[in-house]
Amino acid sequence: MSSNRVATIWVLSACVLALLLAPPDVTLRAQTPASRATTAAPSVTLKGTLQRIKVHGRSLEGNLMGETASPEVSIYLPPSYNTDRNRRYPVVYLLHGYTNTDLGYFGDAASRQLHVIADRVYGAGGAREMILVMPNAMNAFGGSMYSNSVTAGDWESYVAEDLVAYMDKNYRTIATRDSRGLAGHSMGGYGTLRIGMKRPDVFAAIYALSSCCLNEGTVRPPRGGGPAPAETIRTMEEARGNRAAQGTLARAAAWAPNPANPPLFLDLPTKNGEVQPAVAVKWAANSPVAMLDQYVPNLKKLKAIALDIGLQDNLITGNRLFADGLTRFGITHTFETYEGDHGNRIPQRLEEKVLPFFSKALAFGGAPH
Repeated sequence: MSSNRVATIWVLSACVLALLLAPPDVTLRAQTPASRATTAAPSVTLKGTLQRIKVHGRSLEGNLMGETASPEVSIYLPPSYNTDRNRRYPVVYLLHGYTNTDLGYFGDAASRQLHVIADRVYGAGGAREMILVMPNAMNAFGGSMYSNSVTAGDWESYVAEDLVAYMDKNYRTIATRDSRGLAGHSMGGYGTLRIGMKRPDVFAAIYALSSCCLNEGTVRPPRGGGPAPAETIRTMEEARGNRAAQGTLARAAAWAPNPANPPLFLDLPTKNGEVQPAVAVKWAANSPVAMLDQYVPNLKKLKAIALDIGLQDNLITGNRLFADGLTRFGITHTFETYEGDHGNRIPQRLEEKVLPFFSKALAFGGAPH
């Protein structure tokens, strides 16, 4: 491969191919949620309460993909919420992975049944009661990447500002940063680290599970030569369901938006199979491994930081690089590996690690609303 065909920007990461080739977190089905709060009817008898509502965000208005500015949001209220009317609760905001939605975690069809896990953990005393909140960040390209983009929307601000403000106004939250946590899996782990390092004024503790895209590094031409699959996409309709192209399109919409390039309003990192250095550098700049040194003071403001990943997960290299960076800059954190792949231990980690982590890290009590 000649040097004039490759723009080496940072270190090659396994995250790029993983996001394109890894199997979806959950089989997607068309959803038509109610426009106002509804209480779910789970197959098990919950002690807590599960709702799915739409929460409007000014941050998402006018996005060039034409995605809704009022995405669905799943909310789990702990068992005592409806009986102890004077009590306020910490909130853990959760971010789902690429090609997933909040329905992968909450509701009858959810593979991860986080509402059932929370009921069990709270009931057994494994964690103190907290409100759990997860927005639906699915879009035509399979996911928003929780980034700030005129094309895909400003999801950073939606999560850290619009959604938090809505919860604090409409639910009995403890409306301080010391009582807010942020966590996510895969694309959601990426979003957790990206948003967490930028907004320690909003969140006090973060937990990233099996994070993707931490070191996007070098953009390379497609294997075998010729145009990349994403280069063949001409319309949104062609993009929907095209797994070969969607991973690239999702990241391009998030990290290389271009309002002057309709109809997709993005710039791809390759053209006719050739790397485009001006776009490739944007991908590298959106990699948390590269961003970390800019946000050391912010990361040190967080009360607790945790990362974990399965030893059989092909995203482990990027996660280790990020953890090494935290260590190098003296940022207190925990980094755990375990026997498992990208998704098979996630319910167990949520139950045994994530909820107890926030129970210890967040502030409980009668803080003012």
